[in-house]
Amino acid sequence: MLVTHDHSGEPALSPSLEQRAVGAYVGLAVGDALGATTEFLTPREIREKHGIHDRILGGGWLRLKAGQVTDDTEMSLALGESILAHGGVEDAAVAEAFSQWMRTKPIDIGNTVRRGIVHYRSTGETAVAMNEFDAGNGACMRSLPIALFYCDALHEERVQASRAQSHITHNNPLADAGTETLVEMVVSALKGLEKSLLETMALSLVSRFPLYRFDKRRMENPSGYIVETLRAVFQAFFSNDSYQDILIDLVNRGGDADTTGAIAGMLAGAYYGEERIPHHWRKSLDIKTMLACRDQALGLLAQGRQIDSTQY
Repeated sequence: MLVTHDHSGEPALSPSLEQRAVGAYVGLAVGDALGATTEFLTPREIREKHGIHDRILGGGWLRLKAGQVTDDTEMSLALGESILAHGGVEDAAVAEAFSQWMRTKPIDIGNTVRRGIVHYRSTGETAVAMNEFDAGNGACMRSLPIALFYCDALHEERVQASRAQSHITHNNPLADAGTETLVEMVVSALKGLEKSLLETMALSLVSRFPLYRFDKRRMENPSGYIVETLRAVFQAFFSNDSYQDILIDLVNRGGDADTTGAIAGMLAGAYYGEERIPHHWRKSLDIKTMLACRDQALGLLAQGRQIDSTQY
């Protein structure tokens, strides 16, 4: 069995695939809840108000309860429920799941997401037209169920599934590339690959789309533009050595902090496993959300692997 070292330097057994899957989903929700407090603040405003923001407090511009999550986690769960119900990504079923989610009057919903769902409702079409201005992070933030369900599938199947769910609201080559790279990095983290290999994957994205370059100036106050989102996530993930340090680094940058937190949370959670997510953060998460994330993580992983085993 592989042996790693925890943050204190003590030897620790490498997490199992199931522990990494739960870590990814719980990590997403924790990052979402932690980052929501500092969303749309600047780093200076965060320092003045919180010093270093490192607790799940709620509040923020959405005035959340402590442990409450936003659309990042809610849309992921809606996507995951659709996948489990239909044995994979069926674009009409996913579009309807997003539409039903919007009917619940969510506390937060992005403009591009709203437009895409309204387009589906009015036309029945499950893909919006390609738009050079729709390179937001709204499809990327909800992509974890793709990585979990299609963990053992062919790369091409993951790409097809990723684009099917993405294009309901976001149809943009730059956003597609970033989302697909994140999905592949999460899959690799679930399988226990080293960070250096994950970095190679991120650098491959940069080689194809130089806008994603993340080795220069620190990305402060990242917006909802997927390039800024992933640059910040990559910087934090590759320059810190624990789930906790990665998330604290990111949410104190402000900007679209719930989404940078959610995306980094799923990647770091997959890499480090659930037990490396600080207990006080997990305990602070809304209990229904925590249980839904755990159950869906294991369900997606198990059902996806069962389907793959009958196909190959």
